[in-house]
Amino acid sequence: MTRHLHRDLESLEQDLLAQSSVVEQMIYRASVALKELRTDLIDQLLEDEDIVNHREVQIEEECLKILALHQPVAVDLRRVATVMKINTDLERIADLAVNIGERSRGLVAHGDFPIPENVDQMAEVAISMVRDALDAFVRLDVEAARDVCLRDDVVDDLNRQAIQELHRLVESGAAHIEPALHSFSASRHLERIADHATNIAEDVIYLVDGEIARHRHDEISMG
Repeated sequence: MTRHLHRDLESLEQDLLAQSSVVEQMIYRASVALKELRTDLIDQLLEDEDIVNHREVQIEEECLKILALHQPVAVDLRRVATVMKINTDLERIADLAVNIGERSRGLVAHGDFPIPENVDQMAEVAISMVRDALDAFVRLDVEAARDVCLRDDVVDDLNRQAIQELHRLVESGAAHIEPALHSFSASRHLERIADHATNIAEDVIYLVDGEIARHRHDEISMG
């Protein structure tokens, strides 16, 4: 690796980590907004989303410049490709965080509606998955990345439990239909955040081992 390529890759990865820090904070704010019906946090989420969208474009442009100027090969090429994919996943996670925040606005009029505890648990696991997936990227830690992938099943189980509870609430009275739909959407968005965290973890496996791990969860769990 040339000195200039090494410098540019390090700068690129620092930009990605700065992006991930904003996105992780967005998920936390969104979960608080949902749990405490804090609609005041929605404006902050929208401001953060603007930052994430702007930086996503910058990171992609830097990736393309590195490909054009340095024409990296082997592991260096995988590093650039991995950053591009993680960059996309982070932007989508930010969008989902905003969507979760918006659900809190719809729930304000139903302050006594019992949002299933599973939803809050999903938020905690999803936040940890995003954080740990990026830590695995920094450390090039394949085992940590595989652990993130396995936790996706935990979120899926919590999501199923939340949906079952929401169905029971809807059946108990028509007044619960609207808040249940908002809660269902929030739960689904959290499940999608976990999916994106899993994508990031799988990209770490690709970066280190050159192994495309997407759509191979059974093999990962057996590994």
